[in-house]
Amino acid sequence: MEDDGLECLSTCDGIYEEHIYRRRCHHQLLLASANKSRVTNVHELLQCPICTNFMYPPINQCLNGHTLCSICKLKVNNCCPTCGEELGYIRCLALEKVAESLLLPCKYGSLGCMEIFPCYRKAKHEAKCNFRPYNCPYPGSECSVVGDIAFLVDHLRDDHKVDMHNECSFDHLYVKSNPRKTENAAKTLMVFNCYGQYFCLHFEAFKLGIAPVYIAFLRFMGNVVEAQTFSYRLEVGAHGRKLIWEGTPRSIRDSHHKVRDSHDGLIIQRNMALFFSSGQRKELKLRVTGRIWKAKST
Repeated sequence: MEDDGLECLSTCDGIYEEHIYRRRCHHQLLLASANKSRVTNVHELLQCPICTNFMYPPINQCLNGHTLCSICKLKVNNCCPTCGEELGYIRCLALEKVAESLLLPCKYGSLGCMEIFPCYRKAKHEAKCNFRPYNCPYPGSECSVVGDIAFLVDHLRDDHKVDMHNECSFDHLYVKSNPRKTENAAKTLMVFNCYGQYFCLHFEAFKLGIAPVYIAFLRFMGNVVEAQTFSYRLEVGAHGRKLIWEGTPRSIRDSHHKVRDSHDGLIIQRNMALFFSSGQRKELKLRVTGRIWKAKST
């Protein structure tokens, strides 16, 4: 009987401990839920009623206590969008202190960024975040489409009708019936799938000062660090003459115009381009060849 009593006591103790454990877990869940609710409420307080972005100092308020961010204050002609009162130059110092005390996640968290920052550093980080969407790399008229690389590849193929190539080498013939015209000259773009990555090959006519020239260059569809792991070579030539360019592709984080205007590519003067072309220097038929390879690590 004594043994039975001891066994019963042990079982009861186990049930009691499990009950205590469940109560503690439930209490922790309630606390976590309350904390999450508080954070959500604070974030709602710090949300600008106009742009819905997070407000950080200086935070402005009207005489009735309605707040908005300093950027939107300039857009509403100093009139409160909530009640119509004049905004003046009143700052909500209490809310500014709350904002300064918070650590906030990057707004590109859904795209993979796990960084958190004080409010005064958040906007600066997001402007250069490696996970932010990319702009469409199509040249010419500025395309407003943004997205990840896979989305932009489909967009270039389907919407801009860009030629796609699954290879690491170039052999492109650029033909122009009126080579003396550079203004609004057509810009060409081809996309190459190489080493599981995508690259944009650009070729166009423009003026270098007053001299008409052609330029060919490569851009990497990815960030700057990844771009630096590749190299490429471009070549034009004929009649025993050659022009060769070797370099590192620029990331599409740099705009098409920025790369072109920095002359970071193979530049060919018009007279030389016509010399390389077949015909009687009346028509441009310029063949650009080249390849992409992985740069050796140092």
